[in-house]
Amino acid sequence: MTRSRLAPGTGIVTVPGAAPVLRTSGGEFLRIDTGGVTAEALVRRLAGEEAPDEDPQTAELARLVEAFESGGHAVSAPPRAPLEGRTVHVLGDPVLTGTVARCAGAEGAEVRPITPDQVAEFARAVPGHRVEGRVAVVWCLDSPVPEGLWDAADRLPDRRIAWLRCHREGSHSWTEPLAAAPGDVTSRHVRLRRLAATPAHRELAAYWAGHRTPDTGPHPTEASAGLIAALLTADLIAWAEAEAEAEATGGGVGGAGRQSAALPARRRLRRIDLRDLTFTEHPVLPVPDVAPLPAPAPAGTRSRSDSAGARP
Repeated sequence: MTRSRLAPGTGIVTVPGAAPVLRTSGGEFLRIDTGGVTAEALVRRLAGEEAPDEDPQTAELARLVEAFESGGHAVSAPPRAPLEGRTVHVLGDPVLTGTVARCAGAEGAEVRPITPDQVAEFARAVPGHRVEGRVAVVWCLDSPVPEGLWDAADRLPDRRIAWLRCHREGSHSWTEPLAAAPGDVTSRHVRLRRLAATPAHRELAAYWAGHRTPDTGPHPTEASAGLIAALLTADLIAWAEAEAEAEATGGGVGGAGRQSAALPARRRLRRIDLRDLTFTEHPVLPVPDVAPLPAPAPAGTRSRSDSAGARP
């Protein structure tokens, strides 16, 4: 028979002279009303420390264990890795991609290499249930983004393929918001928002376009690459949790996953300082499409509104 054990991250604290307390995976302390069950019996049962010849659990102990299960504090099987069942395609500069692949793989993802041409094929593919919410592309650059490089990849969210990326500008690396559905923040949106937010927009645009002196680094070290990879993996986990929640409830596109005080992964731009391994988070929203400006009228002609009411 499968028996429940304490969920990962939880524990029972036995306070001398007082009732036992549950420390939840979120760090809260909850007093346990054991009723007629001794604290020792409850601990042995949920920690798996019963002796082989120990008496079967009582009905009251069974009710306590069921309460732990319903609250998510006890599980009958080890939880799945957060990225299990997801495929993560990784490409870009090896100084970052190797660490990203190891981190995502350690969290259960099936990691595969991919080429820019294959990314473009993904972006042109017809969306299907086989990939929705289960495939992601992560593109990591140790340089500014060359003009047009990510244009095709920006269409991945329209195919329900998650799109996550990072790049470096001098001593700062940027991890951009994960985009997983139409209307999410793409790399184009980030560029437009950053240009709008700085008075040096002409200079920043020239920098991106390649009008700059040769790169002097600093390049990611093992420590900074690990930090960048961990942050990207955290965004992938948030995406996977949101999609799993949407699948379980039969809803549409997943939300933000587990809620926290931080910005949601799909609205969060991070700037990582490679010199001291600190980072800041900035909210960013998509840029709505606008109607194109009307074509100018040929010289010597008037529009209908210009001529309305005019005398011959």
